[in-house]
This record gives sequence, C-alpha cells and structure tokens, in this order.
Amino acid sequence: MDFIAIFIGLVLLIKGGELLFDGSIAFSLKLNIPKFIVGMTVVSIATSAPEFIVSIQAALMGYPDLALGNVIGSNLANIALVLGIIIIITPIKVDKLFYKNDWPVMMIVTSIFIFLVSKDNYLGKTDGIILLLFLAFYFSYLFVFQRNRIDDSEINSFTTNFPFFKILSLMFFGSFFLWLGSEVLIKGAVNLASQIGISERIISVSVIAFGTSIPELSTSIIAIINKEKGISIGNLIGSNIIDMLGVIGITVILAPITNLDQEFINNDLIWMISVAFILLPLLFLNKKLEFGRIEGIILIVVYVVFISKLF
Repeated sequence: MDFIAIFIGLVLLIKGGELLFDGSIAFSLKLNIPKFIVGMTVVSIATSAPEFIVSIQAALMGYPDLALGNVIGSNLANIALVLGIIIIITPIKVDKLFYKNDWPVMMIVTSIFIFLVSKDNYLGKTDGIILLLFLAFYFSYLFVFQRNRIDDSEINSFTTNFPFFKILSLMFFGSFFLWLGSEVLIKGAVNLASQIGISERIISVSVIAFGTSIPELSTSIIAIINKEKGISIGNLIGSNIIDMLGVIGITVILAPITNLDQEFINNDLIWMISVAFILLPLLFLNKKLEFGRIEGIILIVVYVVFISKLF
C-alpha cells in the first residue's frame, strides 16, 4: 500500500505541477507582464512548485529530513539526471554568459546554502530571511543585467489564449493536486522508510526528489521540441537557485528544520555541489563548447552512482 501511495502522490504532484505551470504562465501574460520576466521567474517558480509544497508539508508535519532532502535531491536530479537526458536527446551549445554568469551564480548560491545548513545543524527564521534576501537580490540581478537574454519567442510554446475562468481553474486544481499529492506522498514515504528500515533522508533525496523534478524534465523537453534550447538549461539553473533560496527560505520561516541527519552534511551536500561544479569542466572538455551526448552519459552515470551509494 505504501508503494501505491507514493505512486499516487507522485502522479498527483506531476499533474498538479503541469496544471499550475500552464495556469501561472497564462495568468501572467493576461496581466501583460513582460515575457522576459515570465521566462526568468514564473517558469522556474512554477516548475519548483512541487518541491515547495512537499518541503513545507514535510516540515509542518514534523519530517525535517524530507523537507531538506527533497530540495537537495531535486537539485542533484535536475543537473545530473534531467540535464543528462536532455543533452542525450539533443546537444546544446551554450553561450559565454552560461559560464560567466549562470554557473558562477549557481555555485555562489549553493555555497551559501551549504554554509547555512551545516553551520549549526539548524535552519530557522533568520536563515530563511537571509535566503529570501538573496533570492530578491538574484531576481533584481536578472531584471537589471539579463532581461535581454530572453527573447519573446522563447515562451510561446508554453502560452495559450485561455479565458480567465480556465486559467483560474488550472491554478486551483493544480494547487489542490499539489497539496493532496504531497500529503499522500509524504505519508507513504515515511511509512515505507520505517517498514523497510531505511532513513527518511534516503527516501527524500531519491524517490521524492525524482518525482518533484519531473516538471523540470517535461518543461525542458517541451522547450527542446520547440527548438528553444536556451530556456531548457536556464530553467534548470533557475529552478535549483529558487529551490535553495525560495523553497527552503519560506519553509524554514514557517517551520524551522532541526535535528538533521548528519549524512546530509557528510554526503548529500558534497554530492550536490560537486555535480554543480563538474558542469564547467564538462563544458570546456568539449571543443565545441556544448553539452553533448557524452557529457549527458557522464552526468547520468554520476546520478546512478549517487543513488546506488544511497541504498
């Protein structure tokens, strides 16, 4: 029954994420919000909704390891698994702004996140406020320095001329499915972990994180199908940054995370920053300065090794 609960929870999260994603973008465009803002913020925020709901629910229900592990595991899955799958499907050539701006920003945010998590085995309101301040700074940086990187055509594949009633219905049912899915998933995961004798941490950084990363995968694949390769990598980088700063920031303000499993610090966070770091050497090892199929295979192998070591 626990496996069924986890499966149902994941299905609800995926469907809820898709509905909320479509509704959020359509609603933003109805309000005439500039497309570059939608592309830089709404896309990443909407695809991070499953992580946000699951982490807050887990923290409020008294499962801090699930809350943190979900974000750490999702960040790993986004870079190693999702990006790996994407560049196996089609190689992606990146511009110099990736290694001059996007990658350094992600590494800085990851380092700040790891410092706050590991400094005293506690994440509280002060830490949450610090993370949200960095998120506000990050958004300001995007709007001031990178607004010209998003072309209006890049999010056309995600937009439809929905009436307001349909938009509100999408957002309502998307939010409802996310909430219900998180409830079912967390209870099923906790029960399964106790029954088979593994920690909540392992379940969170593997099964739950994989499920909450599926919206990023589907969004990126849609972008590739529509020949918008730039947004696929940008979505993953943006989603990881929002997960660390926004998802955990808001989560710990509502419900502080305490008594963390030390393996987060001794193992998972090291894997997370290592996977983020290797993106740069993988890019420069390719003479074409692109992420190709070989790099994709390497990333997926790294992810498989990480999951194997967990179990």
